[in-house]
Amino acid sequence: MPVNANQPTGPASAANAPGIDANPTGDWKALRGDVEGIADVAVERGRGFVAAARAQATDYADRRKGDAAQSVNDIAQGLRDSSKSFDEQPNIKAFFDSAAEGLEQLGTSIENRSFAEFYDEAEAFARRAPVAVAVATFVTGFVVSRFIKSSSIAPDRDARDSFRS
Repeated sequence: MPVNANQPTGPASAANAPGIDANPTGDWKALRGDVEGIADVAVERGRGFVAAARAQATDYADRRKGDAAQSVNDIAQGLRDSSKSFDEQPNIKAFFDSAAEGLEQLGTSIENRSFAEFYDEAEAFARRAPVAVAVATFVTGFVVSRFIKSSSIAPDRDARDSFRS
């Protein structure tokens, strides 16, 4: 069918065509409402998923805290055993004993508190002292990178030197 210059085209002409809905804005509003409903359901399910994942992670951490406390107490006992070799040097022995006592207190604290309490305390500390957290993060990263670099396998220089000959 040829298009006449005087014949309207686009949505207005579609509205005049037989069998086409005369109210396209109503369809768009209905579609928009459906999409908003689907988005709300998706958001709600996402929140439920995040809450379930958080609860599962917290439960796992609470179950593993006994193992962590035992590990810390084992390290403390190792320090106490190491300090016995410094009986002739009371200052060094006192340092080791003090460190072991601090680790034992940490082990007891791990046993008595929940993961949520640790998380809240760490978050509060990070808010109170962001510079200290940044410095600790930097130092930890530096130490870990140096450890990784030093423990990597050194290239065999003899093989390269014999190749050049």
